[in-house]
Amino acid sequence: MDRPLRFTPRRDAGLYAYERSLAHAGFHRVAGVDEAGRGACAGPLVVGAVVLPSGRRGVIEGLTDSKLLTPARREQIYAEVVARAEAWSAVVIPCHDIDRTGVHRCNIAGMRRALAALPVRPDYVLSDGFRVPGLDVPGLPVIKGDRVAACVAAASVIAKVTRDRLMVDLHDRFPDYGFDVHKGYVTPDHSAALLEHGPCPEHRFSYVNVGRAQRGHGGTVPAGNGSGSLDRTP
Repeated sequence: MDRPLRFTPRRDAGLYAYERSLAHAGFHRVAGVDEAGRGACAGPLVVGAVVLPSGRRGVIEGLTDSKLLTPARREQIYAEVVARAEAWSAVVIPCHDIDRTGVHRCNIAGMRRALAALPVRPDYVLSDGFRVPGLDVPGLPVIKGDRVAACVAAASVIAKVTRDRLMVDLHDRFPDYGFDVHKGYVTPDHSAALLEHGPCPEHRFSYVNVGRAQRGHGGTVPAGNGSGSLDRTP
């Protein structure tokens, strides 16, 4: 259920303004939810959910949108979030699910699953960008929420670090593609590897560039309901 705030905090009011406003309205346990890997053409989609504690313990120095952090700093922030969070979860959605049902449906379903996996029930949910229907608690989608709401930023770090680690593992299985470097997003090197070797089982065959590479190597593209991207960047 959507329940907007009576007023929206200014975007320059600081990373914890949404949580403060919600606490004043009686919502003290606020969950943030965000994804990583939506624009990649290989590897899973990962959704993170985080409830940060109120007060000073919930303040994590340097916390921001995971895409603005260096890999080393993301790992440090990840450890801080895991240590301090009242609750957190990560849900991994494999590429064949994305091919079968589409990345957006997987994104929204993954948000619901990540929130359901939290060991505590939130009072309110802030989601990055997209409305999450079917929740039994009030919530609000926030545009660029990972840059203006602490719990969403924390969820973005959980999702990004979890996914990056999985992509490094996939590089060990499929070393021809450089998954440890580009993490499955479209880059010139990744595109060249696709053309040379064709896709591996961890590519998203519903994506236009992957399907083209598959057909170029004499393969067929599995039928599905997915929709793909050629040039999204991490």
